[in-house]
Amino acid sequence: MLRAAICGAGRWGIRLIESVHGKSNKIGFVTAVTRNPAEKRPLAERFGLALTASYSQVLANPKVDAVALCTPHSQHAAEIIAAAKAGKHVFCEKPFTLTRADAEAAIAACKAAGVTLHVGFNRRYAPAYIDMKRRIDAGEIGKVRHIEGQFSGPPSYQIEPGNWRSNQVESPGGSMTARGVHVVDSMLHIAGLIDTVFAFSTRLQLDIDVDDTTACLLRFKGGVTGTLGTLHATAAFYRIHVFGSKGALEMRGETELLVSDLANNVQRIAYDAADKERAELEAFADAVANDVKFVIAPEEIVNTVAVMEAVAASSRSGKPVTISPA
Repeated sequence: MLRAAICGAGRWGIRLIESVHGKSNKIGFVTAVTRNPAEKRPLAERFGLALTASYSQVLANPKVDAVALCTPHSQHAAEIIAAAKAGKHVFCEKPFTLTRADAEAAIAACKAAGVTLHVGFNRRYAPAYIDMKRRIDAGEIGKVRHIEGQFSGPPSYQIEPGNWRSNQVESPGGSMTARGVHVVDSMLHIAGLIDTVFAFSTRLQLDIDVDDTTACLLRFKGGVTGTLGTLHATAAFYRIHVFGSKGALEMRGETELLVSDLANNVQRIAYDAADKERAELEAFADAVANDVKFVIAPEEIVNTVAVMEAVAASSRSGKPVTISPA
């Protein structure tokens, strides 16, 4: 079993622990890094965790094989590089980093150390997405021509102004770091790398310093086009719609897929819910066991960060941003 440390024992860190505790024989959490260990004693007792405020202490611990980072976005690059140098495998929550330069440096460190890296794009493990990707790869809708994505929710009404996520530094491009980046990952996983971004992003909800409405036009290197919307102050909604030369596939939420053909026949498919977090963590453990260094291709990880960075830059300049090749 892969012995992991959770770094950042907040809401999402707890969710990751819960997803595998007592359920997985591939990965388990043995310690937690938290700013105030005394406050997390109930968590430690519940899951049998050691507690520490020292990340360096965890990296020096031979009984810890890997780290799972649920820390502020701006800390990821330095934490990944330090973990790689210590020989620890890395699972990093999205966004991987906030800049392309940091993403490239972190990946280079993992390559140099020979450790396994995975990024927390849990929606790759949603049942509807898995089947949608299978159908696309099998040529069911022909040549992919356009993708529409929408992932929104009400965080602006829920996040307190003092929360580390509630500022433009940690959350550039509105809801991109929280939600939109998932859509970008799915899009490039389907259609290849993105090379041009044109975006609008604005803040109408004034309680926190994060844009609440972001819209993007995308072009992929292979010629596919895309549109992405992500809002921070509306009802929760998740949708990916892929249009091809022979039909279309529309994923609504995580357990529903609509399959359309050229004769306007529509098939609605429902799937049983699945634990995406357990699936992604076990995929990480399997990769370590099988000596697979990158669960997601490095160029895809970097491109996702570059797109997110370009969204913020385009919205500031009012001009399209071209993403240079690696």
